[in-house]
Amino acid sequence: MQTILGSTGAVGTLLAHALTPYTQKIRLVSRNPKQLTGYQFELVKADLLDPKAAYHSIKGSEVVYLTVGMAYNSTVWKRDWPILIQHVIQACEETGAKLVFFDNVYLYGKVDGWMVEDCPINPGSKKGEVRAEVVRRIWEAVKRGSLNALIARSADYYGISPLSIPFITVIDPYSKGKAARCLLSDVHLHSYTYLPDAAQATALLGNTESAYNQVWHLPTDTQVLTAKEFIQLAAETFGVKPSYSIISKRMLSLLGIFSRPMREMIEMGYQTEHDYLFSSSKFEATFGKQYMSYQEGMAEIAAHYPKSGL
Repeated sequence: MQTILGSTGAVGTLLAHALTPYTQKIRLVSRNPKQLTGYQFELVKADLLDPKAAYHSIKGSEVVYLTVGMAYNSTVWKRDWPILIQHVIQACEETGAKLVFFDNVYLYGKVDGWMVEDCPINPGSKKGEVRAEVVRRIWEAVKRGSLNALIARSADYYGISPLSIPFITVIDPYSKGKAARCLLSDVHLHSYTYLPDAAQATALLGNTESAYNQVWHLPTDTQVLTAKEFIQLAAETFGVKPSYSIISKRMLSLLGIFSRPMREMIEMGYQTEHDYLFSSSKFEATFGKQYMSYQEGMAEIAAHYPKSGL
């Protein structure tokens, strides 16, 4: 049995599909789990903040994938993530399940040059501090010898997901014939991991025994684009004019007065005000090239939508 905690999110849903070549015994866990069309996976409704619910969700699992997404709120993260990860670690320790944690790069903070797996942990945000604490607890259990775990780390991802910034600001508007938006700056390079590639690679790592007790950066196109180039590529692919506006820091602050997600994005501004370069060379050296180019990924996304003009 392989279990996905947080199965209804964009990552969890794609991961369930990606796991089917390895096993048909898949358990989907969330507060409101949903069956995937064409499959008969086991569904478990659970609140992982309850230790008993976490244990029963994980019991009988060989591999557990933690892809839970919380509200984009640093107060919620600081309150709930330490509790949730402790419950998951304890349940994995008690049942012998291996843990795969789908992570982001917030714990690195601002990095000059390429982000690699052994970058220092140096969070520059409240949310980064929380992610660093989650990772610390995982490695403590690994060092105790009570847990086998791996971290599958993604750059900001793009794809068809309402939680993806490129989707919200660029892909969704262009699919509707509207102008795109760009956060803070359009001149810096910014790596994006294609969501389906991330899911496929996470499934591969989870089913590779030698991958455990390591950090892995998920496969990401090394031909990095600036925000302006990414927007232009999306416009060209969708067949619309590359119209967009830049949301300045002042505007973001004003929007934050009325919108909690916008307010929460302010502390992450360093990610768009400087180059953001994500290397997955370790993964490629081990498993080969397993990512789509930005051109291929954008074309696959655009194929889901009818043509529109702006």
